[in-house]
Amino acid sequence: MKRSDLLYDANDMVKAGCNDCRGCSACCTGMGESVILDPYDIWQMEINLHCTFAELMRDKIDLHVEEGIILPHLKMQGDMEKCGFLDENGRCGIHSFRPGLCRLFPLGRSYEAGNLQYFLLQDACPHAGYTKVKVKKRLHIPDLRKYEEFLTYWHELRKSMQDEILQIMASSKEEAHIKEINMRFLHIFYEQQYEADDFYGQFAKRRRQMCL
Repeated sequence: MKRSDLLYDANDMVKAGCNDCRGCSACCTGMGESVILDPYDIWQMEINLHCTFAELMRDKIDLHVEEGIILPHLKMQGDMEKCGFLDENGRCGIHSFRPGLCRLFPLGRSYEAGNLQYFLLQDACPHAGYTKVKVKKRLHIPDLRKYEEFLTYWHELRKSMQDEILQIMASSKEEAHIKEINMRFLHIFYEQQYEADDFYGQFAKRRRQMCL
């Protein structure tokens, strides 16, 4: 998928509206490991599905290595490789609290110069007919300012973690050290269950804990 050169802010209009997909679920099929889940996504799933990260790992999500870091992603299932949250009619069973990347599509995120903006993924959907919509309406996230601030911190943390792991790999140190970093990262941001309120406060505490 090719990205457009134009960058958008949350209040900008962009041709990304899909009219509720009109019964289509093409972007929920065959996505492999690409729908990466951040801590906010997991928090939303835990409180709305009344489950734990370990329970989600049974059949709905899986882990993969992304530039040295182990991260969770939505698990595609069956011969058609459909998202495990699709119902028998091909509709999203967690639509009101779906992951950020699902909300975003067909938009992507740019973090150039530490500034979070959005770009359009061209020809991302097999069906033509996008309508203009305001970015923040497309995302439909409560307190978008705090959410974007979290995403920026999360992007920076992931980048610093990846840089640290690459340095360890370059110095030919034992793989056990990399595994230890990853297990700590997974435990702090994903395995420890989040409380129902004040996600951003919890994330800030965990971010400081990871940096100790």
